Amino acid sequence: MIEIIGYLASILIAVSITFKGGFYFRIVNMTGSICFFVYGLLIKSWPVAIINIYGVGINIFHLIREKAGKKQQVG
Repeated sequence: MIEIIGYLASILIAVSITFKGGFYFRIVNMTGSICFFVYGLLIKSWPVAIINIYGVGINIFHLIREKAGKKQQVG
């Protein structure tokens, strides 16, 4: 069961890098990072968990920044 989470995470990350970037890249990449974070916790691999929670934070940062930029363009 734990390995399935790792495989899912790998697939999501691989799919995300096929996008040019932007919203869909961030969402799919962040979902993959969340899966890898959970996987890292379950296998007690702290480096895997830490780098992927960092990746989640980076994706959230960029999603917020992108949303703020769109608000400024509209107004």
